[in-house]
Amino acid sequence: MSILQVTPFVPGTARGILRHGYKGASSDSILMLTQQEVGELDVRPAGIMVIDGAPLSHPMIRLLTQGIPTVLLSGDTVNKLEQGEEVVIDGFQGTIIKSPESGLETTLAPEPPQAGEAIALNDGSHVSLRASIFNTDDAALAVKQGAAAIGLVRTEFLLPEEGGLPHAAFYARTLRELCESARSLPVTLRLPDIAPDKQVPWLEPLFGMSGPLGMQGVRLYDVEPVRGVLRALLDAINKVAEDYELKLLLPYVTSLDEFSYWRSRIEQQLHKGLAIGTMAESPAAVLAMPHWFEVADFVAIGCNDLMQCLFAADRDLAEVSRHLDPYSPELFRFLNQAAEAAGDNIDSVQLCGLLPQLPAVLPVLLGMGFRVFSVAPVMVPYLAKIASEASLPEAEELAQQVCMEKDSAQVRRLCKVK
Repeated sequence: MSILQVTPFVPGTARGILRHGYKGASSDSILMLTQQEVGELDVRPAGIMVIDGAPLSHPMIRLLTQGIPTVLLSGDTVNKLEQGEEVVIDGFQGTIIKSPESGLETTLAPEPPQAGEAIALNDGSHVSLRASIFNTDDAALAVKQGAAAIGLVRTEFLLPEEGGLPHAAFYARTLRELCESARSLPVTLRLPDIAPDKQVPWLEPLFGMSGPLGMQGVRLYDVEPVRGVLRALLDAINKVAEDYELKLLLPYVTSLDEFSYWRSRIEQQLHKGLAIGTMAESPAAVLAMPHWFEVADFVAIGCNDLMQCLFAADRDLAEVSRHLDPYSPELFRFLNQAAEAAGDNIDSVQLCGLLPQLPAVLPVLLGMGFRVFSVAPVMVPYLAKIASEASLPEAEELAQQVCMEKDSAQVRRLCKVK
């Protein structure tokens, strides 16, 4: 038996026979895939290894929601593995065990917290672990895993099975089913966030859709057919909001004026007042933190897009993924500045994306003062355990030390990340 240390991604343990690609895959296979091969799976394998994957990419985020134990490995590690050998992977610890012994003990998943409730910390404050979801099935999973709320519904991925443009009747039916699956959890709907790396079948690529510096998010809301689809979604929200607690998020807003303009436009179509927040996904939007609460009801920091803007590296390109370093002290200094700027409104700031889910990062963010997170449903029990065991004085000291370091290697050492 030998153990290889790799990068954890989706928690859980799995034992199976290693297969390169999908050929010959079964429910007892551990699949080794490239990022280009990650997609909708015909057969649900026991576990997955992704070679040189970009963790913040959209294919990897979709994989995270499927809950299959997954690790990331480099090309060098691939050479140490053989097709057909039995392995055990641990997607929380980040290990691959070759030739495992029978009866080998593996990491047990923590008990989920009570759905709809926050996690108490030792200083009397509370952490709200919410779920970022794609669909109705994810909503049910969020309840099962103990989410405090649905923190973000990616409405751009709500698509009619028959194809064509989503219409008001489709949205009303789908949103009702989603809210039913979420039971009594509050639901925050992010309005359609369409981008080149999140294309939808009903929209042909438009001029200017060139990445985070081009047309995406609210910048497309005055362009057909996006404008018509948004109108249909808002019509549906009017009906569903009569029976369920809904909030709305405007995606990829970069200034207070832009948010105020679109809030006004959207409220003209709404029949009742709903809380409306902004996604802060660019450095400019995050730096506006002291003033967001003059115009918005809440703020969600989208860490994935923020990191690609901050580090000038496309989150979907594996070739530049090393630049999107989640342990960069510059990133933590930037987020600490945002937490300080939020002040007493920190409980109305929700951190979204992969960052809070990575090893040893949550205590640092707690030490900065963040208390609201929206994560993949499968991560909620693991993060709840980390939060409930955290010492706030130690977390605050760790956050201060991390922000003073000069490189990510020192941050990793402080956080004891292998």
